[in-house]
Amino acid sequence: MLIVKTSQVARIAARSIRLIFYFSLFIFHFSLLNVFAQDDDTAPPPITIFSKEERSRLDAESDLKSRTKLALEFMGTRLAAAERLHAGEDYDGLFRELGAFQGLMDNSLDYLLKRDTGSGKVLDNFKRLEIGLRGFGPRLETIRRDLPTRYEDYVRKLVKYVRDARSKAIDPQFADTVLPKPKSSP
Repeated sequence: MLIVKTSQVARIAARSIRLIFYFSLFIFHFSLLNVFAQDDDTAPPPITIFSKEERSRLDAESDLKSRTKLALEFMGTRLAAAERLHAGEDYDGLFRELGAFQGLMDNSLDYLLKRDTGSGKVLDNFKRLEIGLRGFGPRLETIRRDLPTRYEDYVRKLVKYVRDARSKAIDPQFADTVLPKPKSSP
């Protein structure tokens, strides 16, 4: 009687092992299908350059305030063109405009960071840039909402990039608030 029970247990164990093997093979098969079925047809990010005319007009401005306002105006123009192209479903043109928008944003932020001496004039322009960038976020989100998935990834990253640029623009205003380390007495 004991031998019969041992053989039944062995058969049940063998069935269980077979069932687990087939189940894991089934799961593995469908996970591979899911990996190969993913859409790798995402559009590459655009080149972040802007026109020579915009660059020459920005370089001609020596006043920080005027240059920051002009850069924000150019960014607004590029974003408006991207919105028009989005409405016309010209997504490659939209990408070119957003690339130029990002290039202008990078250039403006770098320009102010290079001239950051802690003076009130530079800090005011950091604030002006941050306030200008604040208005672009919702407009980019509106564009992103209706994009095909092929183009959505870059625009989502650009929204985050604008948010990070705003943080970089506001950081210098709080740099002097850190208290110096107290001197230790001997």
